[in-house]
Amino acid sequence: METALTKLVGVRHPIVQTGMGWVAGPRLVSATANAGALGILASATMTTEQLGRAVREVKSRTEEPFGVNLRADAADARERVRIIIDEGVRVASFALAPSRELIAELKDAGVVVIPSIGARRHAEKVAAWGADAVIVQGGEGGGHTGEVATTVLLPQVVDAVDIPVIAAGGFHDGRGLVAALAYGAAGVAMGTRFLLTSDSTVPDAVKAKYLEATVKDITVTTAVDGLPHRMLRTELVASLEGAGRVRALAQAVRRAAGFRKISGLTWSQLVRDGLAMKHGKSLTWSQVLLAANTPMLLRASMVEGRTDLGVMASGQVAGLIEDLPSCEELITRVMTEAAHALATLPTTAG
Repeated sequence: METALTKLVGVRHPIVQTGMGWVAGPRLVSATANAGALGILASATMTTEQLGRAVREVKSRTEEPFGVNLRADAADARERVRIIIDEGVRVASFALAPSRELIAELKDAGVVVIPSIGARRHAEKVAAWGADAVIVQGGEGGGHTGEVATTVLLPQVVDAVDIPVIAAGGFHDGRGLVAALAYGAAGVAMGTRFLLTSDSTVPDAVKAKYLEATVKDITVTTAVDGLPHRMLRTELVASLEGAGRVRALAQAVRRAAGFRKISGLTWSQLVRDGLAMKHGKSLTWSQVLLAANTPMLLRASMVEGRTDLGVMASGQVAGLIEDLPSCEELITRVMTEAAHALATLPTTAG
């Protein structure tokens, strides 16, 4: 299936595996790429040295195009951009809008720039700055998310910009791909669906929690870091939501002390990082500490398998997913379902 996305980045299928921290590593990205879709390597949870090694590992596993996701507001963003350019990575995706200068630097080097956005005005801004495409995530998507559903946000963005739009939030099968194409998208991006594959390195105990979840088990909460965050409802989430300020602060300090030992960060660094993540929001001190520790809370589940301690970001589609196919099996299935959906669309007589 050829779309503006497949032509832009050189993949066979209009499907993107999103850059999920601690999840989208070399194994998942290369498996996605070898199956004909666009795999995105998550770099925000890596040092620059780890990123360089991860990129080279992906290149050793596949000759197909892939991308790297990074935070535009990272202090070492330019260093990470240089790695992408020097290693010949095809796509740079961004969790936050990159500057006009970063976009220009990447485009001058032949890298395709695809920011992720959650509002029409953000899409218009990055398109005016030269972005090649955008991933637009509706409120159904996992992790930090907005309030507007994909079915409302997607057509808004498609009508507002003249670059390819990739739909994210609520997609897991071929019917969803066809629906996105009908809205004018050039493809779909999926996170939770790729997390729940056999190529994902997420521990089996964590995958089991996702497979057990119903749609009602997936919630949006601000209790973790002060920002709307879609995740599985767990004892950790419930305890944070039910705690008063004093109790929440005590819990945050206790958890921060544990994660400080793992991460090697000082208390001042934790507070500084938490304040930097406020994004203009009014956070309690417990949320400041938890904001700084959110990557480590995710690591506890996605790497260490601590379903009791970690945060499990999740799209609503987790409630519909029941199996763990390989990336090859998943992408083949999605494209087969899409072809069937297109072939069986009702037609009206002339």
